[in-house]
Formats: sequence, structure tokens, C-alpha cells
Amino acid sequence: MKKSNFLKKMNIYLDLAVEAHDLLRGETGKEVSGVIMNKEVLGSTTVTTITITNKRGEKELGRPKGNYITIDAPYIKNNDLQQHKELAKVLAGHLAKLFQFQEDSSILIVGLGNWHATPDALGPKVVEKIMVTRHLFYYTPEEMQGKMRKVSAISPGVLGLTGIETAEVIHGLVEHVKPDYVIAIDALAAGALERIGTTIQLADTGINPGSGIGNHRKALTEETLGCKVIAIGVPTVVNAAVIAHKTMEELFGQMEAEPSLAKIYNEENEDVLLGVMKKALSPFQDTLMVTPKEVDELIDHSSRIIASAINLSVHPGISESNFETYLQ
Repeated sequence: MKKSNFLKKMNIYLDLAVEAHDLLRGETGKEVSGVIMNKEVLGSTTVTTITITNKRGEKELGRPKGNYITIDAPYIKNNDLQQHKELAKVLAGHLAKLFQFQEDSSILIVGLGNWHATPDALGPKVVEKIMVTRHLFYYTPEEMQGKMRKVSAISPGVLGLTGIETAEVIHGLVEHVKPDYVIAIDALAAGALERIGTTIQLADTGINPGSGIGNHRKALTEETLGCKVIAIGVPTVVNAAVIAHKTMEELFGQMEAEPSLAKIYNEENEDVLLGVMKKALSPFQDTLMVTPKEVDELIDHSSRIIASAINLSVHPGISESNFETYLQ
């Protein structure tokens, strides 16, 4: 069964644009119309930029026109502070390019997610490490040193904890604070196990919180908030059905050498195999999400890298030697 058909039947959405692009291009064997891909290798880091240029590209990849930057860095899982610092600088550079901050720009950082659920705590963890300065500009302007911007931050929680839609909270804040930019950080769902905790995605199109796990909340975009929105995400979970599909792919790949066994798997049996997987995954089916046991460390590493990158990009007056001082 084609993976695209499988994902559609199981109601699974790919949060990472690069995965959606690779899947579509791999199945068709052709470049995707309305989509431009650029890849850059920086040592152990690979940066892939997917740019959707028109409505055809939007339809093909199922997401709005704009730029999606994916940074693949397997070493995020390692406790290597020097590598993490270098990655933060790479991420900060791309943030600055997407935003093109003015000297007097104000930024609101939004940490999406549930701080009580570790795989969903990326956003709140990042906010804990952000250097907030908006209040200092109003109350102690004499303390401001170097090139620093007005930065505020919040972790609004989730609907199940607050009873309030996240988009409603952020919309109210934007109306009052009036930031020039919003940076929203959220945990994502991966389409492959190897991407968990090793990939960072930036998008200048905003974000639909919870889309990867089937919780479709109101979008945070320039159209809904009235200001530019950048989304930053790291995959922390993968749908169990994706693992089941991968397992079956590997199984039937091994069976190709045995014609008598290979005939078991063909297009005519797709619905039967899909039914087997659904039965095995019941009663949760497409809502069963899997995360590694070391997710605590992955969240800690990823949140520190992202917070460092944001601090570096929005506060150019902070030198490399002292910006860690502001990360508590």
C-alpha cells in the first residue's frame, strides 16, 4: 500500500513539510509542481528548505504557501553542549533571515503545549529559557545594554487545562501587547522514528496546534493574529500506525525473494492489511502516539537549543560569551 494512501485512510497528518515533499516526490518520481527544494549540508547538519510558491504547491503538499526550513541534526540527542551551541547559531541565522527584524521590533514568544505531559512540553520549556525584556524597557530602561528588543513570552496551556482555546488567549494578548512578530513553539508528530528529537522545523506560515495528533485547534497565522507568525517545532512523537506500516513494509520487502510469500501482499489485499493494523491498534487506532523513554532529555536539549537561537536572533547585543547567563 502506498504510504500516502495509508496515511490518508488512517487520518494521519505529516507535520514536517520535508516529509510530505519526500513522500510525494518518491511516489511520483517527479518534482512537485509549485514547490522548490534546496538542500545545504553543514558538516553533521543538513538544512532543507521547502518553498511552496503557488496554489498548486499548496494543494500537493496540503499546507499554505511559504517557507519551511528543516534542520536535521542527529547529534541533538547527544549531551554535547558545543555542538548544541553551533546548532543554535545556525537556527538563529535562519530565524533572522525569515523575520528580518528591525531595531525596534517587538516579539511575543508563545510556548504551545502541555507542561504536564513531557512529549508536549517543548513550548513551555523553551519559554522558561527566554530572555524577556519588554518590562525592562518600560520600568528600568537605564538597565538596557547593547542591541536588545522588546520580548515577552507566555505558555498559555492547553484547552483541557484552561478551558480556553489557545488561539483566543494569544489573540487577546496580541491585541494588548501589539507585537510585530509572534514566534510559536510546539511539539510535532514525525512520520519516521529517526526524526524524533533530531529535527527542527521553522515555518513562516504560522501553525495549527495539535494537527499532527489529530487535535485540530484554531490556527495561529498572520491572517488570524494580524502580525507575522513564525512556527518552530521538534518531532517528539510518532503515530503507532506509522510504526506498524513501516514494519509491514520491511516484512514484505524481505519476502520479495520468496514468490510464494510475496503474492500475499498486493493491491487487492490492501484493505485486508489495513483492517489487520486497525484491529491490532484498537481501541486507540490513529490516536495512539509513541515516544522514546529518553524524551525528557530530548526535550531538555531541544528547548535549550531553540531558546538559545531565539535569544541570539532577537538580542544581537548579547555576545556568544554571555548569552548563556540569561538562560536560567
